[in-house]
Amino acid sequence: MKRTKHAQEITERFRELVEITGDSLPEAHYKELALLIEAGIDTALVEALEKMANRLEDMSHDLRHNAEFFD
Repeated sequence: MKRTKHAQEITERFRELVEITGDSLPEAHYKELALLIEAGIDTALVEALEKMANRLEDMSHDLRHNAEFFD
């Protein structure tokens, strides 16, 4: 699960930035942040896959159309 690891790494970097300023947040907030980041990554991946599926669908349609005129 690369996206989970990536979300955790982003969260840890955010934690470092917060702690550099002398502030802190409860651990639950960091866990929630990691989940939100992972959800954002998932959404971006789904949107990219949908665009790819749409392109494949268009290509399939074009291929079928062109096959009708192939001799």
